[in-house]
Amino acid sequence: MTDLHPFIAGLPKAELHVHHVGSASPRIVAELAAHHPDSKVPTAPEALADYFTFTDFAHFIDVYLSVVDLIRTPEDVRLLTFEVARDMARQNIRYAELTVTPFSSTRRGIPDQAFMEAIEDARKAAEAELGVVLRWCFDIPGEAGLEAAEETTRLAVDLRPEGLVSFGLGGPEIGVERPQFKPYFDRAIAAGLHSVPHAGETTGPQTVWDALTHLRAERIGHGTSSVQDPKLLAHLAEHRIALEVCPTSNIATRAVTDIEQHPVKKMVDAGVLVTINSDDPPMFGTDLNNEYGVAARLLGLDERGLASLAKNAVEASYLDAAGKRRLATEIDTYTANWLERAGR
Repeated sequence: MTDLHPFIAGLPKAELHVHHVGSASPRIVAELAAHHPDSKVPTAPEALADYFTFTDFAHFIDVYLSVVDLIRTPEDVRLLTFEVARDMARQNIRYAELTVTPFSSTRRGIPDQAFMEAIEDARKAAEAELGVVLRWCFDIPGEAGLEAAEETTRLAVDLRPEGLVSFGLGGPEIGVERPQFKPYFDRAIAAGLHSVPHAGETTGPQTVWDALTHLRAERIGHGTSSVQDPKLLAHLAEHRIALEVCPTSNIATRAVTDIEQHPVKKMVDAGVLVTINSDDPPMFGTDLNNEYGVAARLLGLDERGLASLAKNAVEASYLDAAGKRRLATEIDTYTANWLERAGR
């Protein structure tokens, strides 16, 4: 069987489900922890592998929030954001919609406008210096309730940064009902933002239906349990509502118990538009290149299949039409040249 890793490494890619703080590399997490010695986060990069070993989804949330607590100044925000883009550039990620949770920073005392300026400065520098185009999804941390929803909506609508394209809902799903967030999504959608909530990761397909019905979801974060409902799969396929699938994340948080049983193949077989993503890559010991390798194995893909998967993310993205055409063409050209060199 052909080793696909070299092809994947050079393949131009877009990523649609990747978290801002969750993308902090061990080096950056350790550096931030050293700046804030009152934190329980280890200051040695080699100790973070054990720290990032999760017993269940609730434990993952606890650890995640401990890393969030390291982001305390605008300088921390700018450093984190640019370094995330640097890691993306190494993987040939050309475009990414980074999920940002501004409430977590503003509630810790970072001024609203300073936060916006920090991420925007990093975004512009990433495009100019690294060739990585970043866009933002501002998400509500569901566990923080309606106060967080109100604040996130205010920040998104009233202080909307140039790079903001979508509005999401993250955090735990159990005990956090999707319908209660309808008024906030209505306001964000009215302001021109796209609806991209998490749903159906650790709960059943009804959570996905709720996201579609009440939050008018245009894409679904994870949607793992959708395969339990054939009508839901058919609806997603018919309306080209993409699922943002994160295989290794699902194993790390115990949302899926066995990678060989991951439902991604059932999603693809049902005609659903599937995109592959890394979620919180350093925390899960992965990156987008690795996730494409996992997907290739689970779906039985060759280079052409992987290129098609990469183009799914371009199609489902909120990149402008000209940008989509450029990136899709770049993927096609890269693949054609690769296969020609390989004599295929």
